Amino acid sequence: MERTTWTGVGVEPLPARALPLLDRNHRSVLGLAGAPASGKSTLTTQLVAELQARHPGAVVSVGMDAFHIGHRILAERGQESIKGAPETFDALGYVALLERIRSTSDTLYAPEFHREIEDSIAHEVEISPAVRLVVTEGNYLLLPQHPWAAVRPLLDAAWFLHLDIAERQRRMVERRLRYGNTLEVATAMTLGSDEANAQLVDAEQNSPDLWIELTD
Repeated sequence: MERTTWTGVGVEPLPARALPLLDRNHRSVLGLAGAPASGKSTLTTQLVAELQARHPGAVVSVGMDAFHIGHRILAERGQESIKGAPETFDALGYVALLERIRSTSDTLYAPEFHREIEDSIAHEVEISPAVRLVVTEGNYLLLPQHPWAAVRPLLDAAWFLHLDIAERQRRMVERRLRYGNTLEVATAMTLGSDEANAQLVDAEQNSPDLWIELTD
């Protein structure tokens, strides 16, 4: 496993590590894993933009969060308070999409998660025949337990993003505040279910190819 650092501003030299994935004889999948609020979405956005600038139309992102089980179902199960835990995702559905991405060059459609409504909307991400690389990010891509263990073999490359615990928690509180929670609720969620999920992710890295330490 290689190691590098990232400041959160710009992505060089990371694109150079991803470019060979566009030359495979099948659509490639790059997985970005890490704890909640570790910077995965920011890195994905910047990386895809940079790769798209070099290869227009060849790269797209698909988030694991799009496979959150519907909020209504979680409410019926009494799982609202642990939303974001591994068991609150359709992991098998996510695996099935990754398998289709790698096995066909046909146009596919993926869902996208909208945090403002706490639910996903189907068929919002188009994966056209021109797409050679799908960048997918999420907490549990490298979790070795069933059914998540089926994800790692479907990743042509896997990167793990790590952030200092204090900074990660600060960012999570800020995120919760942005979506309308009080400071008391945001702090309780950050130190409760969010932290439990983060500790699971940080403890269970299933063979990443690259460890990225996010630094100030």
